[in-house]
Amino acid sequence: MTKIIALANQKGGVGKTTTAINLSAALAADGKRVLLVDCDPQANASSGLGVDIRELEGTIYECLVNGINPREAVIKTDVERLDLIPSHIDLVGAEIEMLNLPDREQLLKRVLQQVRSDYDYILIDCSPSLGLITVNALTAADSVIIPVQCEFFALEGIAKLLNTIKIIKSQLNPALSIMGFVLTMYDNRLKLSNQVLEEVKRHFGDLVFHSVIARNVRLSEAPSHGQTILDYEPKSKGAMAYRALAKEVMKR
Repeated sequence: MTKIIALANQKGGVGKTTTAINLSAALAADGKRVLLVDCDPQANASSGLGVDIRELEGTIYECLVNGINPREAVIKTDVERLDLIPSHIDLVGAEIEMLNLPDREQLLKRVLQQVRSDYDYILIDCSPSLGLITVNALTAADSVIIPVQCEFFALEGIAKLLNTIKIIKSQLNPALSIMGFVLTMYDNRLKLSNQVLEEVKRHFGDLVFHSVIARNVRLSEAPSHGQTILDYEPKSKGAMAYRALAKEVMKR
């Protein structure tokens, strides 16, 4: 059965898109059919997979606002078994245009239902906000993965996100669950990183993935080459961490 997973955190710069790209690639490397849906107007997940976002005719924007068939927007990536529905800067205005549409919170859910049977996993890279597009993502998803960076303000804003998830669960998507928290940008040499790690584990217990994504130069470089870390530097710590995370996601 297809699992739809949203990657969400309204705080920017937490490694959300890096996780969306590389977790998708790691699941595909494990033989799963994967669709990554870029729901961030910055379109970093699209460009990070080597897609020229200036030359796109169909994006998630056209699916949501103009009602095009999502199969017309799906792009085959260079990664075997990994497809993408790209984003575009136009998505910035989509929330305004969606306000007058019926069942505006359910639009993405309806889009993904059309392609759900084609994939084992559909991952949604949410924008760093709690606007209508993110609400759509959480309404469409079966579960949420929350990336948390190992830095000083790590837990700031998580309460707000958890409250949003609670509201969506009670009003729009009763089946929504938190799959887990994944710690990113970890540096074992820093006392602060270890403190954040312990604090998140203390707060959320078994919901914290064992796989921790360490700070890694190769991870930062890979998107500029339009590649996942598994292709760019397959033996790096980053690649191994995302492979391990994919194994955990499949078990959950």
